[in-house]
Amino acid sequence: KLSVYPASPSSWLIVVIAIMSTMYARIDPSMGMIDRIKTSLPVSEFMTVQTQTVLSAILFATGLWLSFIFLLRYILKALLSYHGWIFESHGKMSFSTKVWLSLVKLLSGRRPLLYSFQASLPHLPVPSIDDTINRYLESVRPLLDDEQYKQMEIVANDFKKDPAPKLQKHLKLKSWWATNYVSDWWEEYIYLRGRDPIMVNSNFYTMDLLYVIPTHRQASRAANIVHAMLQYRRKLERGELTPLRALGIVPMCSFQYERMFNTTRIPGIETDFVQHLKDRKHLVVYHRGRFFKVWLYYGGRHLWPSELELQFQGILDDKSESQPGEIKLPSLTAGNRVPWARARLKYFNEGVNRASLEAIETAAFFMTLDDEAHGYDPENIRSLDLYAKSLLHGKCYDRWFDKSFTLIVYKNGKTGINTEHSWADSPIIGHMWEYVLATDCFHLGYTAEGHCKGDINKSLAPPTRLQWDISKACQEIIEGSYMIAKGIADDVDFHDCLFNEFGKGLIKKCRTSPDAFIQLALQLAHYRDKGEFCLTYESSMTRMFREGRTETVRSCTCESTAFVKAMEDESTTNEQRLALFKKAADKHQNMYRLAMTGAGIDRHLFCLYIVSKVMGIDSPFLKQVLSEPWRLSTSQTPQQQLNLIDTQKFPKYVGAGGGFGPVADDGYGVSYIIVGENLITFHISSKFSSTETDSFRFGQNIRQAMLDIRALFNPKEKKM
Repeated sequence: KLSVYPASPSSWLIVVIAIMSTMYARIDPSMGMIDRIKTSLPVSEFMTVQTQTVLSAILFATGLWLSFIFLLRYILKALLSYHGWIFESHGKMSFSTKVWLSLVKLLSGRRPLLYSFQASLPHLPVPSIDDTINRYLESVRPLLDDEQYKQMEIVANDFKKDPAPKLQKHLKLKSWWATNYVSDWWEEYIYLRGRDPIMVNSNFYTMDLLYVIPTHRQASRAANIVHAMLQYRRKLERGELTPLRALGIVPMCSFQYERMFNTTRIPGIETDFVQHLKDRKHLVVYHRGRFFKVWLYYGGRHLWPSELELQFQGILDDKSESQPGEIKLPSLTAGNRVPWARARLKYFNEGVNRASLEAIETAAFFMTLDDEAHGYDPENIRSLDLYAKSLLHGKCYDRWFDKSFTLIVYKNGKTGINTEHSWADSPIIGHMWEYVLATDCFHLGYTAEGHCKGDINKSLAPPTRLQWDISKACQEIIEGSYMIAKGIADDVDFHDCLFNEFGKGLIKKCRTSPDAFIQLALQLAHYRDKGEFCLTYESSMTRMFREGRTETVRSCTCESTAFVKAMEDESTTNEQRLALFKKAADKHQNMYRLAMTGAGIDRHLFCLYIVSKVMGIDSPFLKQVLSEPWRLSTSQTPQQQLNLIDTQKFPKYVGAGGGFGPVADDGYGVSYIIVGENLITFHISSKFSSTETDSFRFGQNIRQAMLDIRALFNPKEKKM
């Protein structure tokens, strides 16, 4: 990942030649430095005066070149620390921002690689205590009555006086030496130290194309997808992918991409850790309770799709039975972490068990050839719900939830991904998945019979069956993990809602941010669903900073609640509602921009809490803040590479996004993706065990809320 960006290795040679040329012209550009370097070099029979002069000039040129690189990086980092552009109105860019963008573009070079900007990205700033406390109090105001709010103000102000200054001082010290003052603690304390099951509670899923299945041959689809993933991995390792840039100019951090492949979460008694390895040459496939090791290389090259198809078809045709305890073995990764960590140490530390487990944990990724058929069926209203549940948890024993991701290929050719969350956030896996689907459909393709294209090398060694010796005692632990996981899975109430009444196109005509429009619709839908407002989580990225991950946008505001109440008050006029909507939307956009630029609330409070625990300081305020449940947790799945598939030309080739499990026992999880101009897909999760929630009902409320808000801009429309 080391690079000399924004220069290039060839530029070093140019500088050396230029310095040498000036010397031959008897001009000393170094102002005597080359002579000083020459006198410090050792004299020997092998080091003539001429050799000393040449070597001194090369050393000076190299130092000059490196100094120039560091200067350019410093200037670029200073430029990227400016975020005023994000707060400007859409389409109304100031002259100073135009100049700033021109400078950033000039220093960014013509063809930056994936990791080119890493050393030039600014560090995430630590917000001031006053700003964070004030924004926190503002965020909880609509959720508390006057008495509760007064009490919260007292607690918050007491914290502001003491111990906040002490905690803030330590946090600032960390921000000076750490690459990112949040990310390492976020990964450790939010993900890796959690001892509860990661299935449903942490892992998330991503769906296939919504309307299209390129081939119904399971082995063929698996082969093309795997080959496309290997192509992506090669580009990733070489840094050849184009870095994501806002406005096509402002770079986002690419750090999270590094652990996409060859990565596994390893269970521990107190904490897990993420194991990332270099290029791995095999894949482990699970099918009907059996594990197979498949080599991905032959003679130094990737297997062709046709060769992979032969390998996978061999697994599908294999009629052998699973070994005792093998069929439900993956449920160890679905249950509680401590029993899995202990079982791993006791039963998988030697012999065939160790060798087989090592094959799984060191694989490029994990794949399940599923014996079910899933996907969107317009005739079956529950088809997407079942598809989502299958991707999220499956049968609780047919995905390896510890792998960075599990590729799932169904018997009808539909696919999807289940992703472990600690190593990265959803936009990262989404970037890879967009590339893979486009490559599968538009570059690799299939024959008329649905097979992979290309010749078949029949001399390839067949897949190797992994062997296990699982004792009765271990089988009981596996069964215990399975029962816990099954209880969690059976409680997940999922509904996928396809909203195609309108989309991004119409919302933009209303001169409103699509995200703000949807978030206000969710507030209205939730109020109608439960008759109350709640603390709402919306995920925002902080990748404009080095190693940035996410920040929380608290979408329930005084402005949004005023709008919702106006919508439910029949005495309010349409003009009043529209004015309140625009005010709430502007407020939401401003909060989203603050979160993206490092001025959010929740990561700062989280880190202050960690510092308080390390220092042994008890803070009632921080305890209360971090114990508040997010009864509505939301996230948008972004489309990042719009150039890969022309949805105007191929309207059926649209992604369906992905989703996650409910965060609170009595709350909703909502993920949504805005696809093209006229489709928004909502993935809604809750728990059957809650008497307050119903995912299908909430989906209907979202649909109606979207239509009712649209009607504000066209009063002639009637409620549907």
